[in-house]
Parts: sequence; structure tokens; C-alpha cells
Amino acid sequence: MNELLYGVAYYDEYMPYDRLADDVKMMQEAGINLVRIAESTWSTLEPEDGIFDFSHIDRVLDAMGNAGIHVIIGTPTYAIPPWMEKKHPDIMVVTKNGRSLYGARQIMDITNKAYLFYCERVIRRLLTHVKDHPAVIGYQIDNETKHFGTASDSVQRSFVEYLKRKFHGSTEEMNREFGFHYWSNAVHDWKDFPDVRGTINGSLAGEFEKFQRGLVTDFLAWQAALVREYKRDDQFITHNFDFGWKGGSYGVQPDVNHFHAARCLDITGCDIYHPSQSKLTGAEVAFCGDLARSLKHDNYFVLETQAQGFPDWTPYDGQLRLLAFSHLASGADLVEYWHWHSLHNACETYWKGLLSHDFAPNHPYREACTVGQDFKRLGDKLLHLQKKNEIAILVSNESLTGLQLFPVNGGITYNDVVRWLYDALYEMNYECDFISPEEEHLSQYRAILMPAFYCAPQDTLLRLAEYVRKGGVLVGTFKSCFTNENVRVYPDVQPHILRECFGIHYHQFAAAAETGLAGEFCLPGEEATGFMECLETDSAAPILSYVHDNWGQYAAATQNRYGDGTAVYLGCMFSKPLLKKILHSVLETAAILPNEGSAGFPVIVRKGCNSHGKAIVYLLNYSGDEQKACCPAGRWLELLSGQKLESGVPIPLPKWGFAVLEETA
Repeated sequence: MNELLYGVAYYDEYMPYDRLADDVKMMQEAGINLVRIAESTWSTLEPEDGIFDFSHIDRVLDAMGNAGIHVIIGTPTYAIPPWMEKKHPDIMVVTKNGRSLYGARQIMDITNKAYLFYCERVIRRLLTHVKDHPAVIGYQIDNETKHFGTASDSVQRSFVEYLKRKFHGSTEEMNREFGFHYWSNAVHDWKDFPDVRGTINGSLAGEFEKFQRGLVTDFLAWQAALVREYKRDDQFITHNFDFGWKGGSYGVQPDVNHFHAARCLDITGCDIYHPSQSKLTGAEVAFCGDLARSLKHDNYFVLETQAQGFPDWTPYDGQLRLLAFSHLASGADLVEYWHWHSLHNACETYWKGLLSHDFAPNHPYREACTVGQDFKRLGDKLLHLQKKNEIAILVSNESLTGLQLFPVNGGITYNDVVRWLYDALYEMNYECDFISPEEEHLSQYRAILMPAFYCAPQDTLLRLAEYVRKGGVLVGTFKSCFTNENVRVYPDVQPHILRECFGIHYHQFAAAAETGLAGEFCLPGEEATGFMECLETDSAAPILSYVHDNWGQYAAATQNRYGDGTAVYLGCMFSKPLLKKILHSVLETAAILPNEGSAGFPVIVRKGCNSHGKAIVYLLNYSGDEQKACCPAGRWLELLSGQKLESGVPIPLPKWGFAVLEETA
């Protein structure tokens, strides 16, 4: 693409009356140059088995094409029509809670042969119909695909075949690795393999979830291959990954391995929803954007984000504009709202779009108009932002699953630990990438953060140890290096393999009740949270110690020199201000500096290079008060105002405001 894309999801099928021409006119006035259509409307496209009606598609394609608005076609496979369920009840997903009833979306078994037959047919018919239309620039396969808990008899038969391959046909090898002898769960003949939904075995449950994530990877790759048979060379394939949810997009998605599933795509896409109003921090936008960008080490699309959304998401003045540029600051080439208009029926009636139910120009729409104008005016300078980060966070689906099966005390989740580390970096203006346990090129980063790497393959730990020995900085946390990838606890002294690297060991862990912390960085009253490991130092120096009549003999956090590198271990969770002090000290020692321009939150600094090789710096004020940023070293042009700036000059940022600097020297 050679232009910034600014878009909306659009559903002509949902409109209470014909207003396509009015919508197109309003989109043009707002600078909207892209719509996504078709992904939600299978029952309209195929109202009866084998009877197709593409009239809504044709209307929208022609109207958008005439207006110069690009179109992404979504394959409509995530919400099945009712006639399909009547003809093939077995299409409905069977989970640990039983068979789903028709009504919601994503209630089908993505491996069911009848379902796949109908998917293939509608995809082939739809793409044959639209592929040559000049308005179509790409395709979104399915929608926020996950495995939906599928555990039908056929899925479980496939899982048994998968286990046979994994364990080379040996039930005894499986029994040993999974610990099936406990409670008489050992299987001695594959024909006796029980219904996995009833398992009490963490290794088996974790393996089944890994297998289910693989089904998602396979399903998306299958759809992508179908689309590739039809798409033009100038058209792309994308998908809108979503994330773990906690009042918004929060962390790693438990039901999809994004690193694996993204391989079949030309461009990574994602859906990012977040707290707003006084709770807007930009952290979710940055976290999800950084993760999406890391999947293919390239720019990505935001295929859904809120314009208004729920009542507690309705943006304050200036926030819609701030957010649009925040997405660009992480490397997005498309910002698209879900959706254009608010719905007048069904369960998402009050998940409001850019326009409210009356379709009249409103404040978010008028603010969107300014975004569209600036995207068009500045797009050549802001498109394809490239980043070269020195820090990476290692994330692991298997560890997420493992800590769901064996929860941490205090209600701490895997994603809580990931966001604890990420948010501290973000608020200090350190940028980072994400890597998977399979990443082999660790030396491209000067520091790696390893949150709760509970299910840790031995070869990954060996690579991490070598990375530190050769000069890298590793920051690990509690609940790391404890089991292998099969959730089998390592039988040696913890932490497995990295004991020498971290310079510590421990035999006990405990609930962190009324346990204080002491150390160079501590403020009075600092306490351990939820869970703690009782660290005993070998070669490491304590950073923090527990303050407690019994636990006071143990370290809470340590730092160790290993080879040419440094390894820090955090044995418990504690306040974000304390974490920031520790991380800043460690990263400063490693000569890793935060982005220039601000001392930290609420003014966030994001940077990169544009396609012309010039440095770009975003200064983003996530505050309802005016703030001041500082011009970084060098000479710059503030793109929004045209003002020339030099090093050290203060830059005022209005509430929920921002500045965008381009290097001029």
C-alpha cells in the first residue's frame, strides 16, 4: 500500500433504510478511504443452501469504487446461517459444557467436514464474484478465529492420532511424560484413551489446548490457500487477531498461537479495544500493536477499534484523534473503526459505531474528519513506520495455559505478569518487541524480559543461558523455568538450567501475606503481592529482601553477573513504581536508554523511521491536563503545525493532545 488507510466496517445489510449514497458522501468528507464488508453476513449472502445473493456486495463495491474508497472483503465463515444448523446439527461445537445452541457467532466446530464444505463453497463463490472488482484491495479471512473449545468425538480422535505421532506410537512414553500413573490414569492401549474433557491431568489438558490452537493455525492456513487461488497479485490476505480480554484487549490470546497463525498472512491484522475517558493510558494500543508488529516483524493493520463503543468508552474530546495517531506510532498502516453506524437490533445494539443511531454528524464523526484530513496530508511521511528495538518480551501460550491450570496465589494471571513488565517499560518510554520461545536470534536484542515462563522448553532455556553468557541482559520473574513444554515439573533444583545464570536457587514458595520488602529501591511500606519464592543466593547479589519474621532470611529479587551478561530474577510481584526503579537501573547499566522527549507517563514517546529514512517521533499526552514534552536532540519539523524545533525546546501538549516530529537534518 502506498497510502495510510483510514476505515470503517460497513454493513449495508443492517441498515434500516437505503442510505448508501449518504454514507459514502459522509465517508468522503471524513477522509475515510477504506471499508471492510461481508465478514458477518453469511445468511444474507447464502439465504438458502446453494442459493447466493451478492446484491448488497455489488451495491457497496460499486458505490465505494466510484467514490475512490478501497474495500476489504471478509470471508463470512465465523457466523453460520440457521439452515446449516438444521441440516447438519453436528456442525455445532461440542465443548466441555456440551453442545452449543444456535444463535451466537462462533458456535461451530471449525474441523467439521460439512462446515468446511460450506465454507469452501461460499469462499469460492464470493471470491469468483468480487476478485476482479477494482475497489477490492484485499481479503480478511474469517474473524477473530479461535478454537471455541471444540472437543467433539472427531476432534478427540484427531488428538489421539496427534499424540501417537508425538510419542512415536508408545503409550508408555506418554504415560511417563504426562504422569498418567497418578490416580490410575495410565493408558496402555490407544483404544482406551478417555474423553479428554474430564481430565484432571495438567499435562494432558495443556497438550489438548496446544492441539486446539494448532487447529486454528490449520483452519486459517486452509482459508488463506483458498483465497490465494483467486486473489490478484496486488491484493493481500489478512486476519483480525484479538487478544486476551480484561475489560478490553489486555494480553496474550490463550486460544491462538499468534506467531504460528500469522505465517499464512501477507499482513498481520488485529482488533484493539481499550479503556477510555479518564482511564485511557494508551497502554493497550501500544501493547497490542507491538505484539501484532512482532508477529511478522512488519507493519500491521488495526482492523477493528472503537469509535464510541460502550458508554464508558465514549471518548472525551481529542481522544479519538490521539488514539488514531497512537496506532500509527506503533507501526499501524490502517486504523479502522468497528463500525460505521450503530445497530438498531441484536446484541450489539449499544456497542456504538462512529455514527450514533440517528446517523447524524456527531462529535466523534467531526473529530474523525480531522484525522482523515491529516492522514491524507501527512500519510507519505507516516506510512510504514519501521522500528529497531533493543528490548524484547518473551511470551508463551503454553505458560499461559499452564498457569490457568495451576493458578498463582492472589489471583495473579499470566497476562497480569506480562502486563506488569510491559506497562512499566511503556510508562518509562522504553519500546520493545515480543518474541516466542522458538525465537533463535536472541542476540538482536540487548535485553530480554521473561515473565512467568512457567512451561519452558529445555532448548529455549539453553539459548537464554548462552544469550546472557555472551553479554545479554535477562530479567526473569517468579513462576519461570519450572516445567517443560508438557507441563511436567523439572525434578532438579529450581530454576531449571538457569540456576547458574541467575545465581540463585529455591526450594520453597509461599503466599505473600503481610510480607514487606527492603532494599535500595524500596519506599516505606512496600510489600510482596500474592505469591513469593524464597530465593537463596549462590553467586547473585540481593536487590530486594523480604521483611518478615520467617521469610526475612530469603531474597525477593537478585542480580547476577554471568559470563559477559547480567541476569535479574524477581521472586515476587510488587508495586509498579518499585519495578520501574529496578528495570531502569538494570537497563541503564546495559546502556539501553528510554526514548527522549519525556520523563515518562502521561507523556509517552514512540519513535521509528519512515519510508524516506527519516526519524519520526510521536509525543503523546494521555492526560486531561496540558503537559510539556522536550524536543529530542537534533533538528525537527512538527508535522501538524509546520513549526521548526531544535534540541531541548519545550513542546506544549494540550490535554489528550500530541505532536509528531520529523527529522530534518
